[in-house]
Amino acid sequence: MGEKNRVEVEIAGEPYVLVSEEPVEHIQKVAQLVHDKVREMRRRNPRLPLNRAIVLAALNLAHEYLRLQENYDSLVQLIEKEGGS
Repeated sequence: MGEKNRVEVEIAGEPYVLVSEEPVEHIQKVAQLVHDKVREMRRRNPRLPLNRAIVLAALNLAHEYLRLQENYDSLVQLIEKEGGS
């Protein structure tokens, strides 16, 4: 196993200590992405409780991830099909 990096981040005003084998910069980018999504949800609806904003942010990120995964899979299939022709 690789070396663990501990990074202190803030998401939606709450401090978190994240531990990962990923580079510090990557961990910070991930935390910033989550923070930005939560802030976007709360900007759209300022009365939205934080816990609901976090769930909506997670759902949005999951949707984006699945869409990218589908696009990637389609691209791989296309490349494999073209390579087999």
